[in-house]
Amino acid sequence: MITDEEKKKLIQIAVEARSHAYAPYSQYQVGAALLAASGRIYDGVNVENAAFPVTICAERVAVFKAVSEGEREFLAIAVATVNGGMPCGSCRQVLAEFGLETWVIIANREGRILHEATIGELLPGAFRPQDLPK
Repeated sequence: MITDEEKKKLIQIAVEARSHAYAPYSQYQVGAALLAASGRIYDGVNVENAAFPVTICAERVAVFKAVSEGEREFLAIAVATVNGGMPCGSCRQVLAEFGLETWVIIANREGRILHEATIGELLPGAFRPQDLPK
C-alpha cells in the first residue's frame, strides 16, 4: 500500500498530465502517474494516431518511460480520465508483467477517487513471465 499523501500526489500528477494528451479523434484525454519502488514518479498520456491500432494509452506510456530509465518495480499507478474509465486489457497486461500487487487508483478529472484495486484483482489469471516454458 501507499500513503494517503503519495496517493494524492499521484492523482494530482495524473490529472495535470491529461492536459498533454493527444486525443484528436476520441477527445478522451487520459493521464497517468506511476510510482516506482525507487520513489520516482513517471507520468504518461494517451497518444492517438490516425492509424488507430498504433494509438498508445497513458498507462503504457508511463510504464515504458519508467522501464526505459531502468525501473522494474512499481508500487502504484493513478489514472485520471473525464469519468474514471478503467485501464484497458493491454495496459493491465503490461502492468502485470511487473507485479500483480501494483495498486491502481482510478480518478475522474477533478481528482475524485472512483475505484482502487491491485493489478491482480483487475486481471485475474494474468499471463506472467513464469508462465513461459523454461
